[in-house]
Amino acid sequence: MRWSCTCSGVVERADRLGYKSDMPDDLPWIIRASDRAKIPEESQQHPLNPNSEIHGWSLSDLVGLQRVGLYFIRVPPGKESFILHNHYVQEEFMFVLSGKGMARIGDAEHEIGPGDFIGFRTPSVLHHLRNHGSEDLVYLTGGEKGQFEIADFPTVGKRLVRAGNEVKLYPLDAGEPLVPPASGEIR
Repeated sequence: MRWSCTCSGVVERADRLGYKSDMPDDLPWIIRASDRAKIPEESQQHPLNPNSEIHGWSLSDLVGLQRVGLYFIRVPPGKESFILHNHYVQEEFMFVLSGKGMARIGDAEHEIGPGDFIGFRTPSVLHHLRNHGSEDLVYLTGGEKGQFEIADFPTVGKRLVRAGNEVKLYPLDAGEPLVPPASGEIR
C-alpha cells in the first residue's frame, strides 16, 4: 500500500494540527490520538477490486517520514483491503490492533486477530486481507517507500510498474525475454 505524499500535503496536514510551517522539517515528532482525531480519515478503494475499502491515516506522512510508510487502517465488515498481490521490490508488514479477518497468504487462508503480525519479505508471496467479521478490522501496515516497485495482480492478469510518480499497468503475459532461451546471447 502506498498513499501519495507531497510536501505540500504534509504541511497542509500539519497546519490542521496547529503547526504553521513552510517546510516539513518543522513538522511535529509526535502525533497524538487527540491530534489525529482532528484530521479526517482518508479513504481509498483499489481500482481493480470493487470490494476494496479502507479508511485511515498515513502516520508516516503526518511526521514527514520519507523512506518508510506507516498507515493506521480500518477495513469495514464485509470489505477487503486491496486485491490479491505480491511485491518484487518493497517489503510490507501488518500488525492487527482489533477485529478479525482472513489473510490469504499464497494458497492458504489464515484467521487473524489482535496482536498478530504478518511480514512479507521480497520477492513476496501472494497476499490479501478481507474482513469477514462483524466489526472493523483495524491494523497498522507499512513498509518501504522507495521510488520503484513491481507488483503482480494475478486475479486480473496485470503487473504494476512504478518508477517515481509514474505508475503503469501491463498485461502479465506482455513481456518477452531479453535473452532468448536457446542462444543465451543478448540481442
